[in-house]
Formats: sequence, C-alpha cells, structure tokens
Amino acid sequence: MTDKFVSDAENRMKKTIEAVQQQLASIRTGKATPSLVEGMKVDYYGTQTPLNQMASISAPEARLLVVQPWDKTAVAEVVKAIQSSDLGLNPQVEGQIIRIPIPPLSEERRKDLVKIVKKYGEEGKVALRNIRRDANDELKNSEKKSDISEDQMHDGLDNVQKLTDKYSEKIDEMTAKRESEVMEI
Repeated sequence: MTDKFVSDAENRMKKTIEAVQQQLASIRTGKATPSLVEGMKVDYYGTQTPLNQMASISAPEARLLVVQPWDKTAVAEVVKAIQSSDLGLNPQVEGQIIRIPIPPLSEERRKDLVKIVKKYGEEGKVALRNIRRDANDELKNSEKKSDISEDQMHDGLDNVQKLTDKYSEKIDEMTAKRESEVMEI
C-alpha cells in the first residue's frame, strides 16, 4: 500500500527534475544552443506558441543561432519575441531567415545568470519538499484510517525521504554543472 504513495511521489519528483532541466537549458552560456530560444513564446495569430513549434532552429556556428519560421508572415513576431526576452540578444533579419549572433557574456552578466541558475535550483528543491510533504501527509492519513500499520507508515516516510534526498542531490549536480558552464569563458 505504501508503495503507491512512494511511486506517486517519485513520478512527481521526476517531473520536477525535467522542469528544472528545461529551465536551466534556457539560461544562456557563451555558446549558441537551440535550447536557448526554443521554448520562447511567440504571439502567433493571437496564441502564445513555443518557437520550436513554428520554426526550425539551428546553431551552425558556436556563436550564431539561425531561426527559420515556417510561416514567413511570422518573422516580425519572432523577432519581437526574441528582442523582448531577457536574453539580451539582437536578431538580424535576412529575408525569411533570422540570424541571432550570441555575444560573449560580460563578467557581470555571468554572475547575474549564476544567480538565476541558483534560483531555479532552489525552486526545484522547494517543489521536491512540497511533494515530500504531500506524500508524508497521505501516509499519515492512511495510518490514521488504519489502512496501513504504523511500521508501514514509517517505512514509507523513510522511502519518501530517501527519494527527496536523491532528487535534491540531482538538482544540486545540475545547477553546479550549469553554473560552471555559465562562468566558463
């Protein structure tokens, strides 16, 4: 019975890890990667659409991204979305192709980005702790209703704590890796 609560908590924690990975991938380093802009929302006929669903994005060089919208009427909206993002990028339009040079990061900007990386990591850990709290509450309620024994509840609580520690460690590793990438010149 406790396995259900533990596996549910683990599934939710895995989703949290995926979300943190996506957030960290959107943080700019000195290199051009499509993940920098692919989740960016563009106003496309009144709908906020992720850029990767309406254009091909490639990085032909280490410091250049090329975005090619499938609908040529969307070029202006894509440019507007890139300019209004907090990435500090200046897209250049050549016909239907949008070239985005990736300027080297200043030391100050790198430190700001590291703060954002830490913030995303901390938000992920808070989400993990909320999942742990929910699972622990479910286990305690089941024990109160006599659905599970007190020993089973304690085993479940221990397992949930082990999962929390495991995924919290993963977030620490991911943020440390991303921090070193951002600080790399």
